[in-house]
Amino acid sequence: MTERTTLLTPPVRVAMYAVLAVLLVIVPFLNQWVPTDSPFHMPDYAVPLLGKYVCYALLALSLDLVWGLAGVLSLGHGAFFALGGYVMGMYLMRQIGTRGVYGNPDLPDFMVFLNWKELPWYWMGFDQLPFALLMVAFVPGLLAFVFGWFAFRSRITGVYLSIISQALTYALMLAFFRNDMGFGGNNGLTDFKDLLGFPLQAIETRIGLYMASVVALGIGLWLSIRIADAPLGRLLIAIRDAESRARFLGHRVLAAKLFVWTLSAVMAGVAGALYVPQVGIINPSEFAPANSIEVAIWVAVGGRGTLIGAPLGAFIVNGAKSWFTGLFPELWLFGLGALFVAVTLFLPKGVIGTLAGLNLRRTKVTTTKLEAEHVGA
Repeated sequence: MTERTTLLTPPVRVAMYAVLAVLLVIVPFLNQWVPTDSPFHMPDYAVPLLGKYVCYALLALSLDLVWGLAGVLSLGHGAFFALGGYVMGMYLMRQIGTRGVYGNPDLPDFMVFLNWKELPWYWMGFDQLPFALLMVAFVPGLLAFVFGWFAFRSRITGVYLSIISQALTYALMLAFFRNDMGFGGNNGLTDFKDLLGFPLQAIETRIGLYMASVVALGIGLWLSIRIADAPLGRLLIAIRDAESRARFLGHRVLAAKLFVWTLSAVMAGVAGALYVPQVGIINPSEFAPANSIEVAIWVAVGGRGTLIGAPLGAFIVNGAKSWFTGLFPELWLFGLGALFVAVTLFLPKGVIGTLAGLNLRRTKVTTTKLEAEHVGA
C-alpha cells in the first residue's frame, strides 16, 4: 500500500472536491455580496491574485502527474505553461482591432511599430476562440509529444532528461525574445481589452475567469486521480521504481511515458491560457528556467506523488511569497529560503506526504493491536 493510495481514501476525495466547491463560490460571495466595510470583504485586486494561484496549482499538478507517478522530473514545464499563455495572448491581441494605439484592424500594435506589412501565417485563425482553445492544447501537446518521442525512445532518464528539458525552455525563451519571431519580443503580448466581449478589467469578468480556473483545477485533479487508480497508474509507478524491469516484463513503457508526458503538457498549457487574461500580460520571462525549477519546489513542498499535495504546495509557496514581499520587502527571499529549508529538514516528503506517512503508521499500529487482541482471545 503506497502513501498515495492510503491518503486518497473516499472520504478524503469527497473532502477535496468539497474544498474546491467552497473555493468556487466563496470568493465571488465575499467580493460581491459582503459589504465593503466588512472585515470579510474580499477586495477586487485579490480575485485575480487568487485566480493566478489556482493556475499555478494546476501547473504544479501537471508536473506531479509526470514526476510523482512516472518519475520523470521535468525542469521545463514552464515552457508548456508559457506556450499556452502565448496562444491565449494571440487570441486576445486579435480582439483589440482598431482599439489599439495605431488603430490597425488586422495587425497588433507591436507589428505596426516594427513596420510589419501583413499578419504572419501562424497568426491566422486566432481571431476565433474555438481555434485558439484548440491550439491551447495542441501546441504544448505537440511539442511535448515530439520532445518525449525522441527523449524516451532514446531512453534518456534521470538528471539528463531534466537538463535537456531545461535547455528546451531556455532555447524557447531566447527565441521569443527576438522581435522577428512575431510575438512581441521582450515586451511580449499585453494591453488586452476583452474576452468574448466582456472587459477584462471588469470585476465580473475576473470572477468568471477565477471560477473557470477552479473548475479546470477540479477537472485536472479528477483526471489525474483516475489515471493513478487505473492500470496505467500502476504501470507508471512501476516505471518510476524500476523502468528496466517493467520493460523486460513486456509493458509498453514508451507509450505510457509518452501519454502521461503529453497530457501533462496539455494541462500546463491550459493553466497558462487561464493565467494570461487574469494577469494581463505574457512575455518571454515566463520561459525562464528558474520558473520551471520553482514549480518543482511547489510539488516538493506539497508532497510529490500525492497529487493533491502539488496544488497545496503551489498555494503555500506563492502565498508565502506574497506575504513575505508585503511585510519584508527587503528580506522576503531569505524568508522564502527559510521555508524551503524547513520543509526539506522537517517534512522531506512534503506536507501531504508526511500526513500520509503518519496515517499509514497509525493504520499499521491499529492493525497490529487488533491482531494481538485476536491472538490473545
